[in-house]
Amino acid sequence: MKRLLLTVMLCSGACWAQPTAPAFAPAPSIWSQSMEVMTGVSRKWVDQANDLISDAMGYLGTPYRKGGTTDKGFDCSGFVQTVYANTLGLILPRSALEQAKATDPIEATELQPGDLVFFNTMRRAYSHVGIYLGNDQFIHSPRPGKQVRVENMSDSYWAKRFNGARRVHSDSADPRPQRP
Repeated sequence: MKRLLLTVMLCSGACWAQPTAPAFAPAPSIWSQSMEVMTGVSRKWVDQANDLISDAMGYLGTPYRKGGTTDKGFDCSGFVQTVYANTLGLILPRSALEQAKATDPIEATELQPGDLVFFNTMRRAYSHVGIYLGNDQFIHSPRPGKQVRVENMSDSYWAKRFNGARRVHSDSADPRPQRP
């Protein structure tokens, strides 16, 4: 009888009990305002960089073409110019050197995905450009006979030729005219 009474009391108590808070709470947003203050990188830029990288990666395997600015073929600066125009609506200058001049220099330690990386591949500064992906990787259109591909910046060839990193700001480029 005591067992039955105890069971009834426990069951009725459970029915009248207040619901408890879930055992877990949703994780806070990874990119908070404090992260923006600490890194200087806004959530908007993170989203734009993701879009930029996604678009750039869509061109993997596209052949190199001197003066090329379409998916039929790119040179290095044409590739960067096309990706920025398609993704962010920003028109960067046409040559790697002019792209370097139009963007803000940053330290290599400050590189964020979407930043530009420059190399001396033709015995002159800023003769080659690519888009930084993160984890020491960049995507670019290398040279005749090759295709758009991802490379490691710490490979000896690229490390010896690294000229610096630059960040594109919306005022570094002309906004693409909007179609009516």
